[in-house]
Amino acid sequence: MKKRVVVGIFLLIAAGICFAADPAEGYWKSVDEKSGDITGGWYIYQKDGKLYGEIVSAPSVNATTLSAEKKLERYQGFPYAERPGQRAVLGTTWIFGLTPVKNKPGAWEKGHIIDPNDGSLYQCKITLHTAGTKVGSRTFSVDTLEMRGEIGLGIGRSQYWLRATEAEAKSVK
Repeated sequence: MKKRVVVGIFLLIAAGICFAADPAEGYWKSVDEKSGDITGGWYIYQKDGKLYGEIVSAPSVNATTLSAEKKLERYQGFPYAERPGQRAVLGTTWIFGLTPVKNKPGAWEKGHIIDPNDGSLYQCKITLHTAGTKVGSRTFSVDTLEMRGEIGLGIGRSQYWLRATEAEAKSVK
């Protein structure tokens, strides 16, 4: 009887670990790397073992504002692709298809991100830096998501996003 209880508890714990959310999931505020301004609120989530992200708020943008991208028609076959001018900026998936890096919770790679400002498509990887983590000469004081867009061969740029509550992410104006 005790053996069954112990096995049952072990299975519950194992199931919880298997289905636990990745620490990169949740709400984030994107920060412009040059000005330091908050540029948007994002929701990062998993679906079918891949990581996705959608904009939930942005300055001067409401839920009916349409993306005016001319380049979207080039990306047919990606999950968000529709004819230009038919997708709202808010609630649209702009980050998609990232796969987890083995044995590194909070690290994702081999996905894509679209710049909502001009429709450019980049390779994408995400790394979570928890508060107190030191990377090079930088120490992160709060949970920070490094969002890296690349054109290939490691050439690209990173933005550092700040963890937010749902209310904070949805209220970026």
